[in-house]
Amino acid sequence: MSHVALTDRVIIGLEPTKGCQKIVRDSELPGFFVMVGSRSKTFMVQGDLRQGERRQSLRMKIGKVGKITTREARAKAKALLGQIADGVDPRPKAFLAKKVVSSGRDPTLHDAWLSYRDSHLRRKGRSRKTEDNYADHVVRLMEPWLHQPLSILGKDPALVKRRHDELTLECGPYMANGCMRTLRAIYNHARKSARDLPTENPVFAVDWNPERRRDSGMGQEELPSWFEQLQKLANPVRRELHLFLLLSGSRPEVIKTAKPDHLNLRARLLYIPEPKGGADKAFSIPLSRAMIKCLLRVEYFIKSIGISPSIIALRRSLSGLLSTPSRTSRMIWRSPPAIFRSCHPARSTIVPSKL
Repeated sequence: MSHVALTDRVIIGLEPTKGCQKIVRDSELPGFFVMVGSRSKTFMVQGDLRQGERRQSLRMKIGKVGKITTREARAKAKALLGQIADGVDPRPKAFLAKKVVSSGRDPTLHDAWLSYRDSHLRRKGRSRKTEDNYADHVVRLMEPWLHQPLSILGKDPALVKRRHDELTLECGPYMANGCMRTLRAIYNHARKSARDLPTENPVFAVDWNPERRRDSGMGQEELPSWFEQLQKLANPVRRELHLFLLLSGSRPEVIKTAKPDHLNLRARLLYIPEPKGGADKAFSIPLSRAMIKCLLRVEYFIKSIGISPSIIALRRSLSGLLSTPSRTSRMIWRSPPAIFRSCHPARSTIVPSKL
């Protein structure tokens, strides 16, 4: 994956790929990119749709290279990203016309997913992040099957294997495996009540990609360079987030969604009500002086750009503003260096500090 200023000349010079697809992202407009395949090149757009407490990653096709110019594609991308930023889903609803009437004995993937979500994930208190990940797999990665009966997949497991192979090339081996695990769980849950479905889960046909534990932690000799690059980040909220993760070892999502009333400065604790394991796993993070200073610097910055320090504003500053450019402060929300596009290096390296 690379970042360049996309122009007609640059795109013409992109060589076709062999076997797998390649993503070339625009360095000027985050979320706008070209998907390069073996036979064609396609303008695409991707953004995070936030509707209330929910977040969903959307990826849409704008048009084929050659049928639309780069300037026209970028203009359409800006309009689509604007709708997504405003919480509007810009995807066409034409696929709803093809919706198949679901029955209890042979539910569609969409209905089976809703049943699994309501009677399993929510009843067992799974975290919102877990639910959002499952929803992303179903709605985005398995969209062609969304309103098709599950029996189609059960009777033809080759469809599932082929889709896993496609996702491995398009989205990576880990995402492909995760999507198939979601489908396996939904099918098994549906099979409990829909006894006419084939007994054997179609995911058995998948040749799983090998997975290795991510080793992104930094050694002591790498930290000076990391701190030097950290100070060069233009986005002060992102800068403090990476430093806080380094000091706490916490997961990024629980910090980005923290609320002011979860912070107890007197006790020097940050309460995490819904960690990865759900509300039953709630805990508090003890705060060192350095960690408290991180939070205070974020609060100061929020006030300095005229955002009221309410709970909603603080949530947006830590989560939404990290990924969505602000119209009033677009210059400081430039794309960060590669080392800071993921929070894992900081989280995987815990630096002990004086409490």
